[in-house]
This record gives sequence, C-alpha cells and structure tokens, in this order.
Amino acid sequence: MKILALGAHPDDIEIFMFGTLAAYAAQGAELTFAIATDGARGGTGDPAALARLRRKEATTAAGLLGVEPRFLDFPDGELIADAAFIAALKALIGEVKPDLAITHAPSDYHGDHRALSDGVRLAASFAVPVLHADTLGGTGFSPTHYVEISHHWDIKAKAILAHRSQGPEHYVHRARLQNEFRAGQCNGASGALAEAFRFEPTFPFADIRALLPPAPPIRPLTTTPGPANAAS
Repeated sequence: MKILALGAHPDDIEIFMFGTLAAYAAQGAELTFAIATDGARGGTGDPAALARLRRKEATTAAGLLGVEPRFLDFPDGELIADAAFIAALKALIGEVKPDLAITHAPSDYHGDHRALSDGVRLAASFAVPVLHADTLGGTGFSPTHYVEISHHWDIKAKAILAHRSQGPEHYVHRARLQNEFRAGQCNGASGALAEAFRFEPTFPFADIRALLPPAPPIRPLTTTPGPANAAS
C-alpha cells in the first residue's frame, strides 16, 4: 500500500498524523511525506536560515520512519489553492500513485492548512481518496474514523521533538491530550491513544475502511448499578 501524507508546514505531519503513519510503516506500507511550505515564518530571525533549519528538522523526524520528505517550498503563510499549487499537487500524486492521501481538514485553524486541504481535494479528483486529519484541539471536527496509536506514541513524540525550533514540548503535550480524548471517544482503555480522521465519500471512493490501520478495540460497555429504588 502507498500512503501520501501532506502537511502545510514542516511539523504538521508529526503533530496531526504521525502515529497513524507509524502504524502504516509497521504494516509495511510505502510512505511519502510532502511538505507544502518552506516554514520560513515559523519563528524569528532570518527567514532563509529558519527555512533551512526546519527542512533539516523535518528530515530528521521523517527519517524515524525511514522516509525522505518531499519539499514543495511554497512561501509560508501565503499558500493558496491556485493553478500553480494544484498543478504541483497533481504532479506529485501522479508520480507517487498513492492508495490514500492524508492531509489537513478544510476547517483547520491555519490558512495554509485550509489552502492545502482545498488544493489536495481538487488535485486528487478521481486519482485517490482523501482522508482529513484532526484539527488543532479538535475544534469543529467530527471524526468518522479512528486509528489506534498507543504502541506508536513514543516515536510520534520523538518526531515532534525533532522540531526544536518550534518549542516542541508544548505540541507533545497538546497532541497527547487530544489523542487520549479521541481514544476515550472509542471507549478506549485507560492510557489508550488514538488519532481521529474524517472521510467524506466522493465518487468513486465510498468506503476506505480497508485502507486504514486498526481502530481502537471495542470494549464491552458496562454500567454501575444505582441504589435500589426505595419502596414507596
């Protein structure tokens, strides 16, 4: 199986979907990471130097799964789903020929995330189904699918921490809280972790369950008996 993961900035893949990609890697899937912008506005100082540093950080993080990331190098903070961007995405999809593309949700918090989501949707057309990753904090997001990442949390945290320029400890903390909450939505056991996704069926792609790693296991629902009703 071939999976194409697309993030707007050099740390987005790690924060929003790295656990799932680690699960895919464990299954033997072929992974391609594509980063849309140069990340030059994700900090202070010389933008060119920051872009170089963030490229190095992204390469280190992706290397944890044996992946050499692709950099589209569109300007950070200025991403729009115009003809040039869609053409670049179409070329990438045509080259990789993925079975599934994973990218940001169309309602995510950052304009670059939304632009990438729109661009991927238009570029994918009849070529590949598109799966949307959770939003930051889960805001405005209604999941349709969940992936169990409990056994892949350590490598996800390590991948996020590779982005030293971004103060990554904050993102590790937020990601774990969100992944714990998503597992809880599935009645996950204490300590379970899951990443959430949303799939909008679009002809000819109606069902992608066979393309996903395992969801959290379903546990029996138990209830605690209340106090016996007192006789009236």
